[in-house]
Amino acid sequence: MAWDVEGTKRRIYEAALAEFAERGPDGTTVDRIAKRAKINRERVYNYYGDKASLFSTVIRGELEKLAAAAPLVITCPTDLGEWAGRTFDYQRAHPDLARLVLWEGLADTGSVSDEMTRTQLYAGKAKAVAQAQQAGLVDATIDPAHLIFLIIALSSYWSAAPQIARMLSGGDARDGAEAARRRAAVVHAAQRIAAPRTTT
Repeated sequence: MAWDVEGTKRRIYEAALAEFAERGPDGTTVDRIAKRAKINRERVYNYYGDKASLFSTVIRGELEKLAAAAPLVITCPTDLGEWAGRTFDYQRAHPDLARLVLWEGLADTGSVSDEMTRTQLYAGKAKAVAQAQQAGLVDATIDPAHLIFLIIALSSYWSAAPQIARMLSGGDARDGAEAARRRAAVVHAAQRIAAPRTTT
């Protein structure tokens, strides 16, 4: 019987995602990941390298999924707000991503694995904002990179710090009505931040 390589790699990836989100890269081990995936630890090394390489693969993979689910295209002044809403939706459905980013930030030493590739992903978003600013669709007084960072924070921190959201709103993200209110606030705030200034 042939070994299901892709199935095994997927199980390792999913186990690593769960472990890293729960415990952070420094709080778990290859042994724990292998046990969770129900495979021999040597297969983790064979398919993904060491723990640091596996964490890099997982966080890059999750960020690529977000980018595919919420592409940024700006053709009118409300598009950045709608992008913030789609980003909020994805983060709400996949809260492990925010946890991965927070764990990575806690261990940051000035650079992360695969930083150049990931920097290019963010640079593409900043470029889209800069082009929209030139077209008069977005407030041109805010640095494009800063604006993208602000909107990412606005849309993702609900998942990164659900306890603060709960204490402030008195609601639960699992409540559809409360989630809709939060999403509406994110979209509205992002649109207000990005709206081009008018002169009178």
